[in-house]
Amino acid sequence: MRTGFTRAITLARTLERKMPVRVLIAVLIVLFVCLLVAAVDRAIKTAKRNRRRLDATRRLAAAAAKGETQHRRRKAAEQVSGALTSVMPTIHDVDTRHVDEPGGNTPT
Repeated sequence: MRTGFTRAITLARTLERKMPVRVLIAVLIVLFVCLLVAAVDRAIKTAKRNRRRLDATRRLAAAAAKGETQHRRRKAAEQVSGALTSVMPTIHDVDTRHVDEPGGNTPT
């Protein structure tokens, strides 16, 4: 003869066995969410790092172009100066002049 009491005990035992599975599933869900958050954080940091590198590369290219322009200007000014010096002698190319003093003595 069966009573409904044994069915309640069987149901309680079944729930006790299923409880660790539910806890395990909850732990796995939490672990998955944590890993997902870590992956998103890493992706955001990588994107920021790549953007900073790209900006630095652009600034470096601009600075190099500016330096090259300044170098060309200096070289052109140097060539113009050299051309001017070849037409007009510099102060060092002319012999030193001595002026007689009004008493007929020349300085030494």
